[in-house]
Amino acid sequence: MTTLVFVHGWSVTNTSTYGQLPAQLQQHAAAAGLSLTLTDIWLSEYVSFDDAVTMPDLVRAFDHALRDLHLLDASFACITHSTGGPVVREWLRAQRDKPGTHSTIKLSHLVMLAPANFGSALAQLGKGVLGRLKSAFAGVDPGQRILDWLELGSAESLSLNLDYIHSDDTILRGQFQFVLAGDRPDRSLYDHLNSYTGEDGSDGVVRLAAANLNAHHAVLSPQGSGAQGSVDALTLNLTRGPRCAFKLIAGAAHSGNAQGIMASAAPATIQAILRCLQVRSATDYGALCDAFDRENAARDADKVELEPAGPFSPRVHIHDPRSLLIVRLTDEDGEPLTGAGFLLTAGAQASADLLPDGFMLDRQANSKCRTSISLFLDYSLLAGDDRVADPRNSRKTLRAAVASHRPYGASVQPTDLGGLVHHALAKSAAVDDLFGMLGPHQTTVLDVVLPRKIHEGVFRLTQKLAAEDFSKPVPGNVIGSAIPYHHDALRQG
Repeated sequence: MTTLVFVHGWSVTNTSTYGQLPAQLQQHAAAAGLSLTLTDIWLSEYVSFDDAVTMPDLVRAFDHALRDLHLLDASFACITHSTGGPVVREWLRAQRDKPGTHSTIKLSHLVMLAPANFGSALAQLGKGVLGRLKSAFAGVDPGQRILDWLELGSAESLSLNLDYIHSDDTILRGQFQFVLAGDRPDRSLYDHLNSYTGEDGSDGVVRLAAANLNAHHAVLSPQGSGAQGSVDALTLNLTRGPRCAFKLIAGAAHSGNAQGIMASAAPATIQAILRCLQVRSATDYGALCDAFDRENAARDADKVELEPAGPFSPRVHIHDPRSLLIVRLTDEDGEPLTGAGFLLTAGAQASADLLPDGFMLDRQANSKCRTSISLFLDYSLLAGDDRVADPRNSRKTLRAAVASHRPYGASVQPTDLGGLVHHALAKSAAVDDLFGMLGPHQTTVLDVVLPRKIHEGVFRLTQKLAAEDFSKPVPGNVIGSAIPYHHDALRQG
């Protein structure tokens, strides 16, 4: 087997973070028909806790470290945890785009454990007062620049992920990528000051949808005249990214010695990694994707968790599949629509009042770009779901059946509805059901693009040679768009 490199996550300061995973993987490899010795294993030590270090810095340093390995077959496999996944993916993009400055070493298998591919809701809080106090006690910086990348909806993370969605499938290059994610938080690590650490639909740090690379890029933009009375109609254009092998590791959390997906070296994690490393062809990869999908479906069907609560009745957690929707609001010139209202609607009446109760789980705006908003949605409630019975007594109902409220749409209300240059109210076209852009445990990047209303009064020509005051111009009619809108402009994030 090729060399195996382990890459840890954000803020790690000791290789003890890998726990028994490397050694146990080596012990179980032979039984799986893989030849792996300890001399084939390398553990990464990279610095993410220095505020000056950026993601491009890590990529260049990673590339340099790989060159020092002097690999005999010029290839390796990689197992990452958390932020390590985006680090290696950014290196793969740099290797592709900058062949003159980056090594030609081939990565055959990338197995990502709990990767923060689309970021983490915790990153924004990690830069706050509590995060800085924790870092101060540990004697390190919080790693500001890496946390900026990890914040939900960051321009940097979206650039990488949109590039992935719109690029060729990596298996065409003989490169296989896998995502393994724990399906629930470790309740013993719950932080009462930070509810995200116990959030259902996450492993306590990274949401399952934010880890999964089976993602979509949706664009709501004007097509033709697109007017519905005084409201602009926006048409949906949807791109689905390459298929990626994604598996939920039952009972595993992001970290911790008891339930951590890596440090505890749970047998389920070891077996899943070995199944990934055994893939040798596109056929193998497709078969494993299918197997993982079946196993995930079985897990999703067994969705009730009863959390012990001492002498009280257990807390009930219904593990519905969630969707992460990252919305970016701009106009056709790329200007952010600051202050604009974005609203999801339901039913033929396109009313926000018809949305199912409890479908919206969280909303977070990116701190550097307030028009980039991440919505955490309950996919099952939006899709419609069967009755959920109490596993202790099947005649008892924990949640009644929920009907689908499709079709779903969206409306946008800009703050500037008048003036020489302004925007107008807009909504998705009635023929588009936005539910189709969502997926269970998946992320969708939604770009909402409004046309600019430019009036004739912005620029006029006159043959009147006498002096004429135009300090109070008459707006006149709205002129047509001179430049057609292209979706390609949004792929760079």
